Amino acid sequence: MKIQLVAVGKTSSGYIREGIDMYLNRLKHYLPVEVKIISDIKGNKSMTEERQKELEGEAILSTLMPGDYVVLLDERGDELTSRQFSTYMDKRMSTVARRMVCIVGGPYGFSQKVYDRADSKLSLSRMTFNHEMVRLFFVEQLYRAMTILRGEPYHHD
Repeated sequence: MKIQLVAVGKTSSGYIREGIDMYLNRLKHYLPVEVKIISDIKGNKSMTEERQKELEGEAILSTLMPGDYVVLLDERGDELTSRQFSTYMDKRMSTVARRMVCIVGGPYGFSQKVYDRADSKLSLSRMTFNHEMVRLFFVEQLYRAMTILRGEPYHHD
């Protein structure tokens, strides 16, 4: 299984980019992971939040292929512990044939069409984080899950 992280808008903070790159490099030893950045839609005074979500949603949906297992990183998603997430990933790795696509939305979240296409929703916290931090937290948790599944000494209960 391959994992693709789709995110709206670039990561502009250098220290966050370094962290993301560090975990992506570590993840290469476990499974293929790639990041796909979708240009953010710059809203203007005449564009509603709903219209911005629709335009970003169209761009997100255009990256998907038939058979993709789509996971939204969403504040209304299931909250899992790191161990529960490792079990979740273990299950996905044995059932998802091709790609698991994990999506970080734009500033206003996802359009209804993106919600309708999703197979699963996960929340990283009840708190709200900016999209750059979500990317870092997600790739770190993905790395943590892989080390838990392999019994490696990264995670401590």
